Amino acid sequence: MTSNQYDAIIIGGGHNGLVAAAYLARAGRKVVVLERRHIVGGATITEEIIPGFKFTEFSYVVSLLRPEIIRDLELPKHGLKILPLPSTVTPMENGDYLAAWDDHDLTRREIYRHSPKDAEAYDEYARVMARMAKAIKPILSIIPPDPSSLHPKDLFGLLKLGKLAYEMSEKDLYGLAKLMTQSAGDMLDEWFETDALKGTKSASGIIGTFLGPRSPGTAYVLLHHYMGEIDGAFRAWGFSKGGTGGIAEAIASSARALGAEIRVNSTVKQVIVKNGRAVGVALENGDEIYAKAVLSSADPIVTFLKLVESKHLPDDLIRSIQSFRTRGSSGKVNIALSELPQFTALPDEPALYRGAASISPSIDYIERAYDDAKYGRFAKEPYIDMIFPSMIDPDMAPPGTHVMSCFVQYAPYDIEGGWDDAKREAFGETVISTIEKYAPNIRRAIIGKQVITPKDIENIAGITGGNIFHGELLLHQLFFFRPAPQWSNFRTPLRGYYLAGSGAHPGGGIMGAPGMLAAKEVLKDGMWKA
Repeated sequence: MTSNQYDAIIIGGGHNGLVAAAYLARAGRKVVVLERRHIVGGATITEEIIPGFKFTEFSYVVSLLRPEIIRDLELPKHGLKILPLPSTVTPMENGDYLAAWDDHDLTRREIYRHSPKDAEAYDEYARVMARMAKAIKPILSIIPPDPSSLHPKDLFGLLKLGKLAYEMSEKDLYGLAKLMTQSAGDMLDEWFETDALKGTKSASGIIGTFLGPRSPGTAYVLLHHYMGEIDGAFRAWGFSKGGTGGIAEAIASSARALGAEIRVNSTVKQVIVKNGRAVGVALENGDEIYAKAVLSSADPIVTFLKLVESKHLPDDLIRSIQSFRTRGSSGKVNIALSELPQFTALPDEPALYRGAASISPSIDYIERAYDDAKYGRFAKEPYIDMIFPSMIDPDMAPPGTHVMSCFVQYAPYDIEGGWDDAKREAFGETVISTIEKYAPNIRRAIIGKQVITPKDIENIAGITGGNIFHGELLLHQLFFFRPAPQWSNFRTPLRGYYLAGSGAHPGGGIMGAPGMLAAKEVLKDGMWKA
């Protein structure tokens, strides 16, 4: 069975695929999104796993969603509402706590309580990191040039990069070069002495990677997460009304309003290739759909090695994609609660429950958790980042009850012996036992829970290796190298076939930039005119 021709087919209804569809539809193109699951969003979803309790199953906070996407697609008009997360609190092993607020002065006073020296350093650290982030931020909107090419487009791209470097001071340029190669742990050791402060900040350097805070390159990952912006507030984090699924639904609503068609329960089996060009897709149910352009928002392994026959791709690209690191290291434990966890170290301050709580007492604590994962085990004492969505958005749980979302590292995809029900249950128990050390009431408060491993992320969301970024944010997997040398401009060797997911530049997180940039490149190419 064949279907009417479209201008563009989007494989995958994750947030990047939806963004790409919305931009193409906004330009007047006839677009269809094909999503394998019954719900759009990919890893950006909210589901009612336990009756009455809504869980943000995978992604759970938002910061990197590009402001221009919010404006261009009029997402607030389609229901997007980002609620701020005003604080992060870290219970300490000595019974004290460290709090960070969205108010710089409040945070500085809190740090002073622990270390006057760190409070003084904090001002300069914040200024330096803000400068570094603002220097890097324009790269998020640049199409990576091919440094080996003499094509005018690539030369112009390299010139733009040079201009960005030229505009930086010599001190900042050296600082950025150092940060790009340094470990988060070493960088933070140069600034601070308080273990809980360094541990909590270093955690931003390991998210989405199979690295420890002492691993080179994690300082850049920390900076990547530092580039958040919500309503113009730099370095802001928030929770979407309705959970992260609310973001996907808002983008989908915008795309539909602009004329895009979205089909769920539509699994793409293969990209149809004729004369070296992608001309459509074949679905698992036997249907064929044709279009002038095909955009895959799946990860690079699926995009290049599963949806396309190898004979259509050059050997060097296949080798590059085969070595692309997609090893997942993160799990989630979503818990329905009859009452909030009572952290013994925390004061009676409800505002702290409207932010995040982080089990990250020191860099060494997180590094030891990484040591477990290196040898194929989940961490005995994991890093846990917790938020309480029902305190931010009461609609997430029935009155008087709560939901808690726990992001956990480390839980290796290729765990020794493989993930089975027993290991999944043991992993969940380890997370609860770890929280129990700081909040003794947690066990009696549990109504139900959902434990998600990287293998579950792969099976449910379709992400190879369960890597939440579609590929680690490593220096050799960024910018011109993402996902492979010479193929970082969203195009592929197959004319009309594009990569539009987080495995493309500028990477993962609920950002939307890969989908937006890919759509703009398709529009530049004018495939429907060919």
